[in-house]
Amino acid sequence: QVQLMESGGGSVQAGGSLRLSCAASSFTYARAYMTWFRHVPGKEREGVAAIGRNGNTRYIDSVKGRFTISKDNAKNILYLQMNSLKPEDTAKYYCAAGEADNAFLSMLTTDFTYWGQGTQVTVSS
Repeated sequence: QVQLMESGGGSVQAGGSLRLSCAASSFTYARAYMTWFRHVPGKEREGVAAIGRNGNTRYIDSVKGRFTISKDNAKNILYLQMNSLKPEDTAKYYCAAGEADNAFLSMLTTDFTYWGQGTQVTVSS
């Protein structure tokens, strides 16, 4: 049973930073495609940053230059470094993993098999 678990969320003021982590059991990050999503109640879950097996990355425009996705294959940990946070970044953040090729740098929820429970990020102005 694959389990993903996010951590690192919290409350910060605008301009602050947080680093989210996503750890997994029974899963090898080296062969996985992984994406960070976020969700605000009343809106669809949104892909934020994706990383491929070889470290290729993709970001949505609103976080480019502020967020950095990375992973440590040896430790099976996925990261999302979030700098210059804005109130509109407030959301619950989820990590997702998939092994099929359609998950490569995907921002679609349907392309991923495994999900964490999420961690809340709140940015105040």
